[in-house]
Amino acid sequence: MKIAFIGLGNMGGPMARNLLKAGHQVVAVDLNREAVQELVSAGASAGDLAQAAQCQVVISMLPAGRHVASLYLGDDGLLAKLAKGTLVIDSSTIDAATAKLVHQHAEPLGIDFVDAPVSGGTAGAAAGTLTFIVGGQDSAFDRAKPVLDAMGANIFHAGGAGAGQVAKICNNMLLSVLMAGTCEALQLGLAHGLDATVLSNIMKVSSGGNWVLEKYNPVPGVMENAPASKGYQGGFMSQLMSKDLELAMGAAGEVAAPVPMGALARSLYQMHNKKGNGTKDFSSLLALFEE
Repeated sequence: MKIAFIGLGNMGGPMARNLLKAGHQVVAVDLNREAVQELVSAGASAGDLAQAAQCQVVISMLPAGRHVASLYLGDDGLLAKLAKGTLVIDSSTIDAATAKLVHQHAEPLGIDFVDAPVSGGTAGAAAGTLTFIVGGQDSAFDRAKPVLDAMGANIFHAGGAGAGQVAKICNNMLLSVLMAGTCEALQLGLAHGLDATVLSNIMKVSSGGNWVLEKYNPVPGVMENAPASKGYQGGFMSQLMSKDLELAMGAAGEVAAPVPMGALARSLYQMHNKKGNGTKDFSSLLALFEE
Protein backbone atom coordinates (compact mmCIF):
# COMPACT_ATOMS: atom_id res chain seq x y z
CA MET A 1 0.00 0.00 0.00
CA LYS A 2 0.95 3.65 -0.34
CA ILE A 3 0.98 5.01 3.21
CA ALA A 4 1.51 8.57 4.43
CA PHE A 5 3.15 8.72 7.84
CA ILE A 6 2.76 12.07 9.61
CA GLY A 7 4.92 12.62 12.71
CA LEU A 8 8.35 11.02 12.61
CA GLY A 9 9.50 11.44 16.21
CA ASN A 10 11.03 8.84 18.53
CA MET A 11 8.07 6.52 17.95
CA GLY A 12 6.87 7.48 14.48
CA GLY A 13 10.25 7.17 12.79
CA PRO A 14 10.91 3.52 13.64
CA MET A 15 7.24 2.63 13.07
CA ALA A 16 7.48 4.03 9.54
CA ARG A 17 10.71 2.09 8.96
CA ASN A 18 8.89 -1.15 9.77
CA LEU A 19 6.25 -0.29 7.17
CA LEU A 20 9.05 0.04 4.63
CA LYS A 21 10.49 -3.32 5.70
CA ALA A 22 7.06 -4.86 5.14
CA GLY A 23 7.11 -3.66 1.54
CA HIS A 24 4.79 -0.65 1.77
CA GLN A 25 5.48 2.64 -0.01
CA VAL A 26 5.82 5.35 2.64
CA VAL A 27 5.41 9.10 2.17
CA ALA A 28 7.25 10.82 5.04
CA VAL A 29 5.68 13.99 6.43
CA ASP A 30 7.15 15.99 9.30
CA LEU A 31 8.16 19.59 10.08
CA ASN A 32 11.58 18.23 11.05
CA ARG A 33 13.39 17.90 7.73
CA GLU A 34 16.17 15.83 9.30
CA ALA A 35 13.65 13.22 10.45
CA VAL A 36 12.17 13.11 6.95
CA GLN A 37 15.62 12.71 5.39
CA GLU A 38 16.48 9.83 7.70
CA LEU A 39 13.40 7.97 6.52
CA VAL A 40 14.08 8.85 2.89
CA SER A 41 17.51 7.25 3.28
CA ALA A 42 15.67 4.07 4.34
CA GLY A 43 13.55 4.05 1.19
CA ALA A 44 10.66 6.44 1.82
CA SER A 45 9.74 9.47 -0.28
CA ALA A 46 9.53 12.97 1.21
CA GLY A 47 6.10 14.54 1.04
CA ASP A 48 3.68 17.12 2.33
CA LEU A 49 0.00 17.07 3.27
CA ALA A 50 -1.07 17.43 -0.36
CA GLN A 51 0.87 14.29 -1.25
CA ALA A 52 -0.40 12.54 1.89
CA ALA A 53 -3.93 13.15 0.64
CA GLN A 54 -3.17 10.95 -2.40
CA CYS A 55 -2.32 7.90 -0.28
CA GLN A 56 -4.56 4.91 0.46
CA VAL A 57 -3.67 5.03 4.16
CA VAL A 58 -2.72 7.92 6.45
CA ILE A 59 -1.05 7.27 9.81
CA SER A 60 -0.39 10.05 12.32
CA MET A 61 1.70 10.05 15.49
CA LEU A 62 1.41 13.47 17.11
CA PRO A 63 2.01 14.93 20.61
CA ALA A 64 -1.49 15.97 21.74
CA GLY A 65 -5.16 16.22 20.89
CA ARG A 66 -4.86 19.80 19.65
CA HIS A 67 -2.32 18.72 17.05
CA VAL A 68 -4.57 15.91 15.84
CA ALA A 69 -7.59 18.22 15.61
CA SER A 70 -5.54 20.85 13.77
CA LEU A 71 -4.29 18.27 11.27
CA TYR A 72 -7.60 16.65 10.39
CA LEU A 73 -10.45 19.10 11.06
CA GLY A 74 -11.68 22.31 9.49
CA ASP A 75 -12.13 23.45 5.91
CA ASP A 76 -8.37 23.23 5.38
CA GLY A 77 -7.97 20.01 7.39
CA LEU A 78 -6.69 16.79 5.91
CA LEU A 79 -10.06 15.03 6.08
CA ALA A 80 -11.44 17.53 3.56
CA LYS A 81 -8.66 16.57 1.13
CA LEU A 82 -8.84 12.78 1.43
CA ALA A 83 -10.62 10.57 -1.05
CA LYS A 84 -13.61 8.51 -0.02
CA GLY A 85 -12.43 5.10 1.19
CA THR A 86 -9.15 6.34 2.67
CA LEU A 87 -8.10 4.61 5.89
CA VAL A 88 -6.87 6.95 8.65
CA ILE A 89 -5.01 5.54 11.66
CA ASP A 90 -4.16 7.96 14.46
CA SER A 91 -1.63 6.39 16.83
CA SER A 92 -1.21 9.49 18.99
CA THR A 93 -2.11 9.20 22.67
CA ILE A 94 -4.76 11.89 23.12
CA ASP A 95 -8.08 12.51 24.84
CA ALA A 96 -10.92 10.26 23.76
CA ALA A 97 -13.15 13.27 23.01
CA THR A 98 -10.87 14.46 20.21
CA ALA A 99 -10.63 10.95 18.76
CA LYS A 100 -14.44 10.73 18.72
CA LEU A 101 -14.70 14.18 17.12
CA VAL A 102 -12.37 13.25 14.25
CA HIS A 103 -14.32 10.02 13.76
CA GLN A 104 -17.60 11.96 13.61
CA HIS A 105 -16.21 14.20 10.87
CA ALA A 106 -14.64 11.31 8.93
CA GLU A 107 -17.65 9.00 8.87
CA PRO A 108 -19.98 11.07 6.62
CA LEU A 109 -17.06 11.57 4.19
CA GLY A 110 -16.72 7.81 3.74
CA ILE A 111 -13.33 7.79 5.46
CA ASP A 112 -12.49 4.93 7.84
CA PHE A 113 -10.91 6.37 11.01
CA VAL A 114 -9.49 4.45 13.96
CA ASP A 115 -7.72 5.67 17.08
CA ALA A 116 -4.83 3.28 17.67
CA PRO A 117 -2.50 4.42 20.47
CA VAL A 118 0.45 2.19 21.23
CA SER A 119 2.25 0.60 24.15
CA GLY A 120 5.79 -0.73 24.07
CA GLY A 121 8.03 2.34 23.94
CA THR A 122 10.81 3.17 21.53
CA ALA A 123 12.31 -0.33 21.80
CA GLY A 124 9.00 -1.87 20.75
CA ALA A 125 8.66 0.65 17.92
CA ALA A 126 12.10 -0.27 16.58
CA ALA A 127 11.56 -4.02 16.97
CA GLY A 128 8.05 -3.98 15.50
CA THR A 129 6.61 -5.48 18.67
CA LEU A 130 4.27 -2.67 19.73
CA THR A 131 0.84 -3.26 21.19
CA PHE A 132 -1.88 -1.35 19.33
CA ILE A 133 -5.08 -0.57 21.22
CA VAL A 134 -7.68 0.27 18.60
CA GLY A 135 -10.99 2.10 18.76
CA GLY A 136 -13.35 2.26 15.80
CA GLN A 137 -15.91 0.36 13.79
CA ASP A 138 -15.38 -3.34 13.11
CA SER A 139 -14.94 -2.79 9.38
CA ALA A 140 -12.33 -0.06 9.93
CA PHE A 141 -10.44 -2.26 12.41
CA ASP A 142 -10.41 -5.11 9.89
CA ARG A 143 -8.85 -2.79 7.30
CA ALA A 144 -6.32 -1.37 9.75
CA LYS A 145 -5.11 -4.66 11.22
CA PRO A 146 -2.89 -5.78 8.30
CA VAL A 147 -1.17 -2.38 8.37
CA LEU A 148 -0.71 -2.47 12.13
CA ASP A 149 0.65 -6.02 11.93
CA ALA A 150 3.72 -4.59 10.18
CA MET A 151 4.49 -2.46 13.25
CA GLY A 152 3.20 -4.45 16.19
CA ALA A 153 2.94 -7.88 17.76
CA ASN A 154 -0.35 -7.42 19.63
CA ILE A 155 -3.37 -5.78 18.02
CA PHE A 156 -6.49 -5.31 20.19
CA HIS A 157 -9.89 -3.94 19.22
CA ALA A 158 -11.00 -2.15 22.37
CA GLY A 159 -14.39 -0.98 21.07
CA GLY A 160 -15.90 1.98 19.24
CA ALA A 161 -14.39 5.37 18.47
CA GLY A 162 -12.28 6.65 21.37
CA ALA A 163 -12.12 3.26 23.09
CA GLY A 164 -8.48 2.81 22.15
CA GLN A 165 -7.57 6.03 23.91
CA VAL A 166 -9.49 5.13 27.09
CA ALA A 167 -7.90 1.67 27.26
CA LYS A 168 -4.43 3.16 26.69
CA ILE A 169 -4.70 5.68 29.54
CA CYS A 170 -6.09 3.00 31.87
CA ASN A 171 -2.99 0.92 31.12
CA ASN A 172 -0.57 3.81 31.59
CA MET A 173 -2.23 4.93 34.82
CA LEU A 174 -1.72 1.43 36.20
CA LEU A 175 1.87 1.41 34.93
CA SER A 176 2.58 4.69 36.76
CA VAL A 177 1.25 3.22 39.99
CA LEU A 178 3.34 0.05 39.54
CA MET A 179 6.46 2.11 38.86
CA ALA A 180 5.91 4.36 41.87
CA GLY A 181 5.28 1.41 44.18
CA THR A 182 8.27 -0.53 42.86
CA CYS A 183 10.58 2.49 43.27
CA GLU A 184 9.32 3.00 46.82
CA ALA A 185 9.84 -0.65 47.79
CA LEU A 186 13.27 -0.93 46.20
CA GLN A 187 14.50 2.28 47.81
CA LEU A 188 13.30 1.06 51.21
CA GLY A 189 15.37 -2.10 50.74
CA LEU A 190 18.40 -0.13 49.55
CA ALA A 191 18.19 2.14 52.59
CA HIS A 192 18.47 -0.99 54.75
CA GLY A 193 21.53 -2.17 52.83
CA LEU A 194 19.91 -4.81 50.63
CA ASP A 195 21.28 -5.56 47.18
CA ALA A 196 18.91 -4.21 44.52
CA THR A 197 19.32 -7.22 42.23
CA VAL A 198 18.71 -9.72 45.02
CA LEU A 199 15.69 -7.83 46.30
CA SER A 200 14.29 -7.47 42.78
CA ASN A 201 14.67 -11.21 42.14
CA ILE A 202 12.91 -12.01 45.42
CA MET A 203 9.96 -9.73 44.73
CA LYS A 204 9.76 -10.71 41.07
CA VAL A 205 8.78 -14.30 41.92
CA SER A 206 6.79 -13.38 45.02
CA SER A 207 3.40 -11.76 45.51
CA GLY A 208 4.82 -8.32 44.70
CA GLY A 209 5.90 -9.39 41.20
CA ASN A 210 4.96 -7.02 38.38
CA TRP A 211 5.95 -5.90 34.87
CA VAL A 212 8.33 -3.22 36.17
CA LEU A 213 10.39 -5.80 38.07
CA GLU A 214 10.35 -8.20 35.13
CA LYS A 215 11.10 -5.82 32.26
CA TYR A 216 11.97 -2.30 33.41
CA ASN A 217 13.83 -2.21 36.70
CA PRO A 218 14.34 1.42 37.85
CA VAL A 219 17.64 0.80 39.70
CA PRO A 220 20.77 1.36 37.56
CA GLY A 221 22.76 -1.79 36.88
CA VAL A 222 20.06 -4.32 37.68
CA MET A 223 18.94 -4.74 34.07
CA GLU A 224 21.53 -4.04 31.39
CA ASN A 225 19.07 -2.91 28.71
CA ALA A 226 16.71 -0.93 30.92
CA PRO A 227 16.82 2.89 30.61
CA ALA A 228 17.94 3.05 34.27
CA SER A 229 21.25 1.48 33.18
CA LYS A 230 21.63 4.02 30.38
CA GLY A 231 21.38 7.22 32.41
CA TYR A 232 17.58 7.07 32.17
CA GLN A 233 17.79 7.92 28.48
CA GLY A 234 15.53 6.44 25.83
CA GLY A 235 12.34 4.67 26.75
CA PHE A 236 9.31 6.73 27.82
CA MET A 237 9.91 10.26 29.06
CA SER A 238 8.63 11.25 32.48
CA GLN A 239 6.85 14.28 31.04
CA LEU A 240 4.92 11.98 28.70
CA MET A 241 3.81 9.89 31.66
CA SER A 242 2.56 13.10 33.27
CA LYS A 243 0.67 13.91 30.08
CA ASP A 244 -1.02 10.49 30.08
CA LEU A 245 -1.92 10.85 33.75
CA GLU A 246 -3.57 14.20 33.01
CA LEU A 247 -5.61 12.45 30.33
CA ALA A 248 -6.53 9.73 32.83
CA MET A 249 -7.66 12.31 35.39
CA GLY A 250 -9.78 14.01 32.73
CA ALA A 251 -11.39 10.73 31.75
CA ALA A 252 -12.05 9.91 35.41
CA GLY A 253 -13.72 13.29 35.91
CA GLU A 254 -16.09 12.67 33.00
CA VAL A 255 -17.63 9.65 34.74
CA ALA A 256 -16.87 10.57 38.38
CA ALA A 257 -14.59 7.54 38.73
CA PRO A 258 -12.49 7.41 41.92
CA VAL A 259 -8.80 7.12 41.01
CA PRO A 260 -6.87 7.90 44.24
CA MET A 261 -3.79 5.89 43.29
CA GLY A 262 -3.67 7.45 39.83
CA ALA A 263 -4.05 10.93 41.33
CA LEU A 264 -1.17 10.29 43.72
CA ALA A 265 1.01 9.00 40.89
CA ARG A 266 0.23 12.17 38.94
CA SER A 267 1.37 14.31 41.88
CA LEU A 268 4.58 12.30 42.24
CA TYR A 269 5.43 12.73 38.57
CA GLN A 270 4.60 16.43 38.71
CA MET A 271 7.05 16.88 41.60
CA HIS A 272 9.66 14.78 39.82
CA ASN A 273 9.37 16.74 36.58
CA LYS A 274 9.59 20.11 38.35
CA LYS A 275 13.00 19.01 39.57
CA GLY A 276 14.20 18.92 35.96
CA ASN A 277 13.59 15.25 35.18
CA GLY A 278 10.88 15.61 32.54
CA THR A 279 13.02 14.39 29.63
CA LYS A 280 14.41 11.40 31.54
CA ASP A 281 12.76 7.99 31.38
CA PHE A 282 9.78 7.63 33.71
CA SER A 283 11.67 5.03 35.78
CA SER A 284 13.87 7.89 37.00
CA LEU A 285 11.10 8.47 39.55
CA LEU A 286 13.39 6.42 41.82
CA ALA A 287 15.29 9.66 42.50
CA LEU A 288 12.25 11.13 44.24
CA PHE A 289 12.41 8.36 46.82
CA GLU A 290 16.19 8.53 47.12
CA GLU A 291 15.83 12.16 48.17
